Amino acid sequence: MTAQTPEDNGRKLYISVPDDVYDQIALLAASEQVPTEEYAARMLVDDVTEARFLSGAQEFISEHGPGFAARFGPHTAGDQAA
Repeated sequence: MTAQTPEDNGRKLYISVPDDVYDQIALLAASEQVPTEEYAARMLVDDVTEARFLSGAQEFISEHGPGFAARFGPHTAGDQAA
């Protein structure tokens, strides 16, 4: 988990979750010795960070993939590896 806490950016988000989800988050938070709300905020930050990374990676592949494949992809049948 990242070290960012909700107070770092001054924004708050109020959400409702089912009791069983809250209980699980509370157990995970207790194991890390942090407040439940802080742990949940870290989970959200980590999820959004991962989603941004994957989106950026997909954009990179879409833009540069064909050129990479043309340069480093499979060679024609007559080509031999050096």
